[in-house]
Amino acid sequence: MKKIKVQIVNAFVDYNSGGNPAGIVLNADNLSNIEKLEITSKVGLSETAFVSKSTVADFKLDFFTPIRQIAHCGHATIATFSYLKQLNLLKTKISSKETIDGLRRIQIEGEFAFMEQLSPKFVNVSHKQDLILESIGLKVTDLLPNAPIQLVNTGNSFIIIPVKNTEILKKATPNYDLITEISTELDLIGYYIFTQDLNDPERDATTRMFAPRYGILEEAGTGMAAGTLAGYLYNTLKIKKNRFFIQQGKFMQPPSTSLIIVDLTIEKEKIKSIMAGGKGMLIEAKEIEY
Repeated sequence: MKKIKVQIVNAFVDYNSGGNPAGIVLNADNLSNIEKLEITSKVGLSETAFVSKSTVADFKLDFFTPIRQIAHCGHATIATFSYLKQLNLLKTKISSKETIDGLRRIQIEGEFAFMEQLSPKFVNVSHKQDLILESIGLKVTDLLPNAPIQLVNTGNSFIIIPVKNTEILKKATPNYDLITEISTELDLIGYYIFTQDLNDPERDATTRMFAPRYGILEEAGTGMAAGTLAGYLYNTLKIKKNRFFIQQGKFMQPPSTSLIIVDLTIEKEKIKSIMAGGKGMLIEAKEIEY
């Protein structure tokens, strides 16, 4: 058996608590994908990031869930670059990551790290509305009026589901098999359900994220999903802001509230790029046998 050190870093902490834990493995150049998958499974978190050398960016990052590799992971990216900053391995405010899906820019602002996402693409999924609602135990009357269920992609695809209030958000009951079936058909990471009806003037939305196709029943903080939601808020709901504060994880059991900040670059009323980020905090170090 081999042994490897894994750092556990909570990303998107809110007032230095909560957040979404990610595993981080440094100096992962000699690990195979099979080994990375095994390590991730033993770490037992939704995602683990494996950091290695890159010839085209500052670092190469490979992301794995317990059951498969994923192109991008927002919270594991934020956790990784926050941790690299703490180790004094980042010398400038601008960095970069290489992934299996290309290059992305990383921006450092004090203790906060932000990652670049692509300009959003919006897909009509109205023909799937009844099945989507069935898969989370909701009705048409639970939806926010004049706000369609929509597929949004900023590098990963999520189904965005707007509901009227936090009580409806809380009562959403996922049918994981059906969500997996729909996610496979539409090539989704998962569902992002949100409401703007929350008693916090400093937050634009509170959310829940389900991604059983990737072995994630529910997640506390999802940077890629938050980027798609910010695009939806700006483009579909016509909320013309450049920065959105998105809460996630409040309704998990146990709760682990996260804060994801999303900045939009706007040109001629269109979203040119997205930067989603937050703060990471080192929780513990583990030694994993594989």
